[in-house]
Amino acid sequence: MKTYLVLIGVGFLAGIINTLAGGGSVMTLPMLIFMGLPPNVANGTNRIAIFIQNIFGTAGFRSKGVKDYPFNVYMGISAMIGAVIGAQLGVHIKGEYFNKILGFVMLFVVLMLFVKPNKNAIDSIVKTAGKELWQGVIAFFFIGIYGGFIQAGTGFFVLLALSQINNFSLVRANAIKSFVILFFTITALAIYIYNDAINWKVGLVLAIGNSAGAWLASRWSVGKSDVLIKRFLLVVVLVMAAKLWFPHWFY
Repeated sequence: MKTYLVLIGVGFLAGIINTLAGGGSVMTLPMLIFMGLPPNVANGTNRIAIFIQNIFGTAGFRSKGVKDYPFNVYMGISAMIGAVIGAQLGVHIKGEYFNKILGFVMLFVVLMLFVKPNKNAIDSIVKTAGKELWQGVIAFFFIGIYGGFIQAGTGFFVLLALSQINNFSLVRANAIKSFVILFFTITALAIYIYNDAINWKVGLVLAIGNSAGAWLASRWSVGKSDVLIKRFLLVVVLVMAAKLWFPHWFY
């Protein structure tokens, strides 16, 4: 029972982090492996929590009137196709160098978000049609491959694509992110289920925490400035990167 309570607590924090930034799976995956799950089963089990978490996250954003239909559907379908490829790889994941690579990726993505040049009023308009639409579709196909394969850190790529290609604010980008990850996780989860790489009991317990964190964070973030979200994002990235590169600091 104590282990499951800890799992819910970790899931709650991960749900908040995933909704406002990304990288929450860097917390939950090690926890699942620590509980004795093989890496591929931990990877699959984590998808249950991610799936249910993003149902609540998407609902939370929609309850505050934040939605970008049909753009989010186009990106979701593209990512879903990519996730078919990624999940097939993820079933057999080994990834001994994964943590350090992910740490560098996280810092790169957040750096791109912070060094985004100042734009005039015309350049700051959200772009969801024409070449930007197709650039987004292509980007989300590859994001889907990565998300289906690993999941951890996918949110950072989504935020980078939406801010750099389509000029979305971080609040709107987070709403689209919740929907897109919900969408492609359906495909990835189905593949993990087919390959019997799921522990349902553990996954559903974790989902309780993830969902509560996502609901709280999604509703809280609406109306907050990009500056506040960026500060939260920076703190998350620095802590997660340190945990990935220097795990002994956290034990």
